[in-house]
Amino acid sequence: MPIALPAPAGRPFDAVGFGLNMTDLLVVLEQFPRPDTKQPIRRQAYSPGGQAASAMVACARLGWRARYVGCFGDDANGQRGRSSLADEGVDVAACRVAANTPNGLSVILVDERNGERTVLWSRDPRLRLGADHVDPAAVCAGRALLVDCHDTAASTAAARYARRAGVRTLIDVERVRDGIDALLAEIDVIITARDFPAALTGESRPGAALRAIRDAYRPALVCMTLGAEGSLALVGDAEVRTPAFRVPVVDTTGAGDVFRGGFIAGWLRAGDGAEVAELLRYANAVAALKCRGLGAREASPTPAEVDALLR
Repeated sequence: MPIALPAPAGRPFDAVGFGLNMTDLLVVLEQFPRPDTKQPIRRQAYSPGGQAASAMVACARLGWRARYVGCFGDDANGQRGRSSLADEGVDVAACRVAANTPNGLSVILVDERNGERTVLWSRDPRLRLGADHVDPAAVCAGRALLVDCHDTAASTAAARYARRAGVRTLIDVERVRDGIDALLAEIDVIITARDFPAALTGESRPGAALRAIRDAYRPALVCMTLGAEGSLALVGDAEVRTPAFRVPVVDTTGAGDVFRGGFIAGWLRAGDGAEVAELLRYANAVAALKCRGLGAREASPTPAEVDALLR
């Protein structure tokens, strides 16, 4: 099943990500803790993360010109987060820095047996972006714009500006928040977390939930990521199921973020009229390879690594 999403040419960037960045403290444990127990930490590390930021790193590693637009704290974590993107070749010139504010922090407990993780997070309200913070020139500078659902009004404004400029819009959406209807109405490619379609529509059957989203918002494609089960997408009336790739799993943190980056990279590589099954297979491969390493970005792959897995 092909998808017609021609991306505009002549832009300074291929992909722009608008939304969240975080600092992740990853704590690897022998097993997830039970109440009233103690156990040693097997490994710990600080690592930059966040949905939009990590997706743009994935795009950059896959050879595309990427920009991240968001807000950092002015502490050491914020400075490291900003530098980590610049070091990957991701443009951060349009980012804001909140004065006297700590960067967003996630404490991520990773089960050493299977790489599954549990996330505890904190984000200072001063890091929030409003609609009045959105610079149209910054978010319309790419061929594709990815937003998330954390600062919903700001993401809606960014997606609206992009659509009016002919830029294709995508979303990484995981929770039902105030304003989500207006945001989804501005999106060409809706990629959701596993539980979001049922939470939004009240429909427990995945295919039916995706159809309800399609009918309500009329995207070109709606897709839900399914972790180790791959993904399920709906294009028109056709369901497209794609399995995950089997790789040794160290940590699943950021796999969904990198899946979005992989989808954008695969779509830009294939061009207009790309086969949805091939785009999702490419995105699944990118996400699987990320799980080889600890953290949201450490093992985000190169084009050669993805091509080798696909072969």
